Amino acid sequence: MLTVAKVAKAKHGFYEVDLSDGNSLKVSEDLLIKFRLLKGMELDEKDVEEIKKNAHYDIGVQFALNYISYQLRSEKEVRSYLKEREIPSFDREKIIRHLKDLSVLDDKVYGESYVRTQMRLSDKGPSVLKQQLQQKGLKPEVIDAALSLYNEKIQFSVAQRAAEKALKKIHNKSFKETKQKLQLSLRQKGFSGDVASAVLDSLELEMDEETEIEALKKAGEKLWRRHQNKAPHIRNQKIKQSLYQKGFALEEIQQFIDEQTE
Repeated sequence: MLTVAKVAKAKHGFYEVDLSDGNSLKVSEDLLIKFRLLKGMELDEKDVEEIKKNAHYDIGVQFALNYISYQLRSEKEVRSYLKEREIPSFDREKIIRHLKDLSVLDDKVYGESYVRTQMRLSDKGPSVLKQQLQQKGLKPEVIDAALSLYNEKIQFSVAQRAAEKALKKIHNKSFKETKQKLQLSLRQKGFSGDVASAVLDSLELEMDEETEIEALKKAGEKLWRRHQNKAPHIRNQKIKQSLYQKGFALEEIQQFIDEQTE
């Protein structure tokens, strides 16, 4: 038979119950009252096991409520969080059901909120958001319903903003490579090819001859220094090939090589 040696208030509304064998129990106020855990109270082994069993659940509920109080969470995130805190599997499932009954845990609400937030604050397209929601553990039908909020008009607006931002970071590239990089950037952010193409058309990019020649010179001079110790025909061939892959016109490339050779 064990005896309650001390009862002290702990953090987050819990109580620390010290037992006569040197062990302690962390319990909620409900359990404290239910088992009448007062100093001097005698407990047999069965009582202690019952208290421990209930304590895991109560502590898990409090952990979960604290976790979701800062922001919405998916079911998978809550399960993982409780597992990290060593809440038993059986209690984890009970806690999930309890949170659902309280309407504070709902993957449908989570998915819709996540998509709305990303549409407003990020430059990510539907494909990337879909991957992220899959990682959060949402079911395919829940993801599809959430992504239906991300219509083509909004996609175009977000993608256009992303393209304008990316364009500011592209320097000393050919007109062709600039467009390729913008297209690739939008695809990597999760936008479809059709949306990316529509955005590029809306930007009305035009090739400026002086800018193109200046970009060619900078890229060409860098390549010239890299290959200057090679035989002339090998050097010229490598420079021509590299500049052509970067989107410059063969005629302008040859003119650059001729000028450098002279």
